[in-house]
Amino acid sequence: MGFAFTGDDVAYLRSDEGGDALAEVARHPLTTRTHLADLAAVRARFGSRAPALIETVRLRRKATVKLEQADRWLLTDDALQQATPHPVAAARAHRLAGRRVHDVTCSVGAELAALAGRCAYVVGSDIDPVRLAMAQHNIGSVPAPRAGAGADIALLRADALAPVTAGTVVLADPARRAGGRRKHDPAALTPPLPELIDVYAGRDLVIKCAPGLDAEALGWRGEVEVVSLDGGVREACLWSESLVEHGVRRRATVLRSVGADERYTDAMPDGIPEAPPGRWIVDPDGAVVRAGLVRHYAAAHGLWQLDPRIAYLTGDAVPDGVRGHRVLEHVRFADKPLRQVLRAHDCGALEVLVRGVDVDPDALRRRLKPRGSRSLSLVVTRVGRAATAFVCEPTVGGN
Repeated sequence: MGFAFTGDDVAYLRSDEGGDALAEVARHPLTTRTHLADLAAVRARFGSRAPALIETVRLRRKATVKLEQADRWLLTDDALQQATPHPVAAARAHRLAGRRVHDVTCSVGAELAALAGRCAYVVGSDIDPVRLAMAQHNIGSVPAPRAGAGADIALLRADALAPVTAGTVVLADPARRAGGRRKHDPAALTPPLPELIDVYAGRDLVIKCAPGLDAEALGWRGEVEVVSLDGGVREACLWSESLVEHGVRRRATVLRSVGADERYTDAMPDGIPEAPPGRWIVDPDGAVVRAGLVRHYAAAHGLWQLDPRIAYLTGDAVPDGVRGHRVLEHVRFADKPLRQVLRAHDCGALEVLVRGVDVDPDALRRRLKPRGSRSLSLVVTRVGRAATAFVCEPTVGGN
């Protein structure tokens, strides 16, 4: 559980004096090894302000993987853990471009920073006065994405379950953490997700959720978008029917720091052939798998499934920029033949990928004892009723 900031702490950190103090504290390593010495030095210099200063510098350093210009932000630990990574927030803001948007759970302002410069009008509200004060600082410190293209941001203190605007798209991100612990029950979120949906029934509504959310159990009738960033699934986002393209109910958004982003929907073709394994095996991005769009992805790239119940795809080419596994040998899944094949291919480092078979990858790797010089991958899966294995060479499409 992180340091509990007060309104007085935030006022100090926002002041010129606090800014100078933060710059001075940022020169300390603040590592586990130097913690006691750093704490003593900062306390000697800044007295009771030391905890707030140290925590802010520590959080800014952690925030560099999520936020642009993280060294300007004021944050709490829980707020940072739930903050939307900037590329994900920017992709959502792009879909909302030109609209009037009210972020009813704005917290410290991560979404607001992305909406500024893209939307016609932006309101941010939160029930926590400390986070609201931090948001006020943050949106004033971080430039809008596109200078001259955005609107001012209005901030106010309000309960997300008590609507205070009309004619806006309502954006919400119910808190999934409390005291450093994650909450999984939609009704236990803050605010509770079912209540949030009921309160804004009939409104343009966008709700950021955990990737594992069961939207069908909630009775959600709009679009469910699953978003990944650089291969890691980050969130599910619910979009009301009024904001959705005709015929789209599921979407996978694949974002990359380097390379082109990709988007797939259930309105795209999903017809794929039934054929024996091809030269390559492809493990689709997690957003595609969680969105239930494996067949749509396969059809878009000329691939097909190893088995209709398994997400592994196969084909004779790998999409550009996508990691694939070139099949060297197709082997019966048993330790002895696998050892023989791996030895024949001089396998040393071995990556084990498993789907549809109850196998511990680490335990299997230890049993196989690869000792060669070549780095290979082993794809273990079920084809039909039988467990099977593919000894492969991993590479990236286009190379």
